[in-house]
Amino acid sequence: MTDINIQGLHHSAYRCRDAEETRGFYENFLGLPLADAFEITTTQTGRKTRVLHVFFEMADGSSMAFFDDPDTAFDFKEQRDFDLHIALKVEMSHLHTMYKKARDLGMNVRGPVDHGFIHSIYFRDPNGYVVELSAPVGEDSPESKAETRAKGQNALAGWTTRKSAT
Repeated sequence: MTDINIQGLHHSAYRCRDAEETRGFYENFLGLPLADAFEITTTQTGRKTRVLHVFFEMADGSSMAFFDDPDTAFDFKEQRDFDLHIALKVEMSHLHTMYKKARDLGMNVRGPVDHGFIHSIYFRDPNGYVVELSAPVGEDSPESKAETRAKGQNALAGWTTRKSAT
């Protein structure tokens, strides 16, 4: 196997409508603590701006981050889950806890869905982004990972062949 030099996700960043509304969802509902927030008044290219950058920490030290930029138009729309979503890893028991919590709060939650290697639930944050909570199933051995990679390579090769034939 090739050495992987990328150590992991530091943060994934998105626009948000309102930093406080977004904080309420990620901190109060999902349980991700606000890790940092800072204002940006000048971009790296020297452009003047007025943006708040907020970070919500996950257990592995990575973060979900958002930019609140009230002075710049942005087309917030409900994304299809195949177009854009973030999947966050949880334990199976927490997946079921969050499903119940979302239902109890009257949120629209889909699932649980059995994808074979994970079970998932889906809901939307206040910005319209799809958030997936995924609980892995099965073993996580090097042999199992190699088998999954080989299966994935075969699926991609078959897809590419069939797609280019149409």
